[in-house]
Amino acid sequence: MRLSFLLGFLWLGVFLGNLGQAQTLYLPLDDRPPNWAPCAWGLVLCPPKEAYRGPEGADLSRLRAWLLATPGERLVASLDALAYGGLLQSRHLPLPPEDALARLGPLLSWKVRYGGELLLFGVVPRWDATRRGRNLEVLGRLAPWASLAGVHLEAVWDDAVRGSPAPREAQGLPYPSRPGADEAGQVLLLRALRPGLRVAVAYEEAALAERATPYEGVPLRETVAGLLRSAGAREVALGEGPDLALYAYGGRNPRRAIQDLLHLMPRFPVALADLSRVNRGDPGLMAYLQGLGLYGRLAAYAAWGTPANNLGSALAQGGLSLTDQEGRLKCLAEAYFAYWWGEVGRPWVRSRFSEPLPEGASAVKALWPYLELEGHRVDLLRVEFPWGRSFEAWGFLEALPLSRGPKVVK
Repeated sequence: MRLSFLLGFLWLGVFLGNLGQAQTLYLPLDDRPPNWAPCAWGLVLCPPKEAYRGPEGADLSRLRAWLLATPGERLVASLDALAYGGLLQSRHLPLPPEDALARLGPLLSWKVRYGGELLLFGVVPRWDATRRGRNLEVLGRLAPWASLAGVHLEAVWDDAVRGSPAPREAQGLPYPSRPGADEAGQVLLLRALRPGLRVAVAYEEAALAERATPYEGVPLRETVAGLLRSAGAREVALGEGPDLALYAYGGRNPRRAIQDLLHLMPRFPVALADLSRVNRGDPGLMAYLQGLGLYGRLAAYAAWGTPANNLGSALAQGGLSLTDQEGRLKCLAEAYFAYWWGEVGRPWVRSRFSEPLPEGASAVKALWPYLELEGHRVDLLRVEFPWGRSFEAWGFLEALPLSRGPKVVK
């Protein structure tokens, strides 16, 4: 992922979801969203926020202590968080492979102690990582884990520019792999909490499925197939009555895309992945969505990252919120903040401030537009920059019902 955002949310209700799912543990890749975002959805138990320290990386002793002290029925966990402290740290941390493997031992200890299922993902690093060989060796030596009962193991490759060896390296591992990184936790949560989701995939145009999209290195249809496999989902035709329709928009014709959505949305919940630009959505498509009142009716929307990032986020959030109206609206508000940050907020900040960003950069909140979602006005209260750069922005949002006074739950 080349850009992330972090969203603190003050909402009209608490997103509790299914209380029976609270015994799912989630150990994120790091504290950049969408890695950390599921910790606010009420579906999972997460480590203390203080265990993640932004660009400094995770406090590994605190992560291990939390893990071994917390029972659960299943654990979705990032290997890179426990081995290296996070994605950015994994690229350059000088650590022998034996030490990295030893740091992953608590995962099996947790399984033995509590008997829960493990759903694990590791990252094959992008082209500029100085420790690529070490990381790949660790992933290869974990192959025996994939044959253990109650363990799902997969690898994702991060930001594969043209000529990157990452796709070939990942596909050489003896367990599943696909493009992506920062959406991987969300997708495995969908596998853990709603396995067997029936998904129909629709493309803006047929040629899009065969296009090798930026930072993936493979045709888009292969990225989609890998995401569905990761999610434990089953692809079906639209005529079979799917639980969710995943619509991939490539940026060719927003009017035609809207016509497709108008045809799909009365029949199915639709998760929209905007693949028109990396790290930014299509303002023309968003204008149509807002003007026709369609945005608030979507099951999910994503435009914050690479194609795999956006497809995975839309798929996971759409699937996880199918029976939770408040959760769906919360995720849509988060996704709109990400769209706005890419289109308006980040360019404004970058044109005025150097990094590390000063406090004055938070004045960008004055540019926030009027946003209405299903009878609620969503206001941006403040923006913070915990990593000191424009890649990550914390947006604190408040949703106010239009028909009655404010009701805010912190």
